[in-house]
Amino acid sequence: MPSPVTTTVQAPGIHVVTVDAPPVNALTVQGWFDLAEAITAAGRDPECHVVVLRAAGRGFNAGVDIKEIDASEGYGALIGANHGCAAAFSAVYDCAVPVVATVNGYCLGGGIGLVGNADVVVASDDATFGLPEVDRGALGAATHLARLVPQHLMRTLYFTAGTVTAQQLHHFGSVYRVVPRPELDEAALDVARAIAAKDTRVIRKAKEAINGIDPVNVHTSYRYEQGFTFELNLAGYSDEHRQEFVATGRTVGEAKEEKA
Repeated sequence: MPSPVTTTVQAPGIHVVTVDAPPVNALTVQGWFDLAEAITAAGRDPECHVVVLRAAGRGFNAGVDIKEIDASEGYGALIGANHGCAAAFSAVYDCAVPVVATVNGYCLGGGIGLVGNADVVVASDDATFGLPEVDRGALGAATHLARLVPQHLMRTLYFTAGTVTAQQLHHFGSVYRVVPRPELDEAALDVARAIAAKDTRVIRKAKEAINGIDPVNVHTSYRYEQGFTFELNLAGYSDEHRQEFVATGRTVGEAKEEKA
């Protein structure tokens, strides 16, 4: 099966990593690891000055492939998804060059982990962001949502599985620009070109320095959250919610679209 992740050189110094996993960009275990490898490899290329992370299709990311986990025996797929997400989120955060996240449509679950760890976020005017984890009997990515919204709003969104719009995140300063969807890729490239024009030796050190002064260690914080997901699964609570969700025959993205 071909990887849902591809990398192209859009312009000098700009590597574009695209996720295309129909129907809603919910990634399998391997898909998360493929994404981690693509982002890491781009950052290691001395010719790369900035990475643009984007998605094809209806939405940016609908999180993990819940159906893959539900169809698997034991906890192998769950552990794989957790490690894959951790790898992809870390790849964005630890990428040697800045990462510009380009969000279209919905950004859910694991998508929040990617965007929350990105350096710059550009979104289409129809983009929404949220964590439906509690509805699936899972936990995680509060670490990253807290990088996008204030603390009390993060808690409200987390407990209610609610969403916020790109316009709201622009108000908070976590989304840099909000544009009509047809203009989204160009808006992201506009920011990327401005970064790529700088001395990459300085920018790479700047990225390392900024990460070094972060008040929260995103790696250990996220892994701490994942421990509670494992606890919920061992207790059998998560199985109930996953099976109920899979029985509807919908993906996370489709469920959110129906509510809209």
